[in-house]
Amino acid sequence: MNTFTDSVKSVSGISLTGSQIRIFEEYEDSLLEANRRFNLTAITNREEIRIKHFLDSLSCLKAMKVQPGMRVIDIGTGAGFPGIPLKVVAPGIQLTLVESTGKKADFCRALVERLQLRDVTVLHARAEEVGRDPAHREQYHWSVARAVADLSILAEYLLPLVKLGGHVLAQKGESGPAEVQSAAKAVQLLGGTVENIAPVELPGIAEVRYLIVIRKSAATPPQYPRRAGMPAKKPLGGDRIHSPGKNDWGSPA
Repeated sequence: MNTFTDSVKSVSGISLTGSQIRIFEEYEDSLLEANRRFNLTAITNREEIRIKHFLDSLSCLKAMKVQPGMRVIDIGTGAGFPGIPLKVVAPGIQLTLVESTGKKADFCRALVERLQLRDVTVLHARAEEVGRDPAHREQYHWSVARAVADLSILAEYLLPLVKLGGHVLAQKGESGPAEVQSAAKAVQLLGGTVENIAPVELPGIAEVRYLIVIRKSAATPPQYPRRAGMPAKKPLGGDRIHSPGKNDWGSPA
């Protein structure tokens, strides 16, 4: 794990403690064990798990300022990315993980228990349902997602969840800047303002990745998000850049 810890320091500025390193090792083991039972992730090599899952998730810290008590919601978390790695290095955040696939939500619940993480809630639900629920709508400082859908769709999932002045963070591959342009009308309609497009380089990965940060500058109109399935079927203000449903590493979302 020495190379991994050096990379974490380089990418995020975080120096992992011995306890955090052990948690990530447990996380690796959990992913590999679960993947023998069902298709949790296409990435099954330990080194690739560390770079394409853990390090990629922690790269969010280049754009996020985490503080104790901050409420973070991770939409389409899959096997817990980027939310759980962020929780490991910033244990003071209050984390909600949202996943629409039952087996993946169950994995996240078991993982949270195995890693003994506190203040983590796992919801087996669709993003549209959560965004219309008063218990979650406009309750978070940050809503995050890793390549769950094109940005015009993702904005409708994420912006209703954050407080006025809060932020959305979308992790994207090479299509990131193009998606920002395509989603401009949707972002504005939903109350957002694009604040930052930050490139991220990961060791051994040729492709440049991007952190898209959107500030919630106005209230999201109450009709959004639309009913389940509508954001993906009829994206606001633009065509899709690439098909949603898989992350940029080719794993199921």
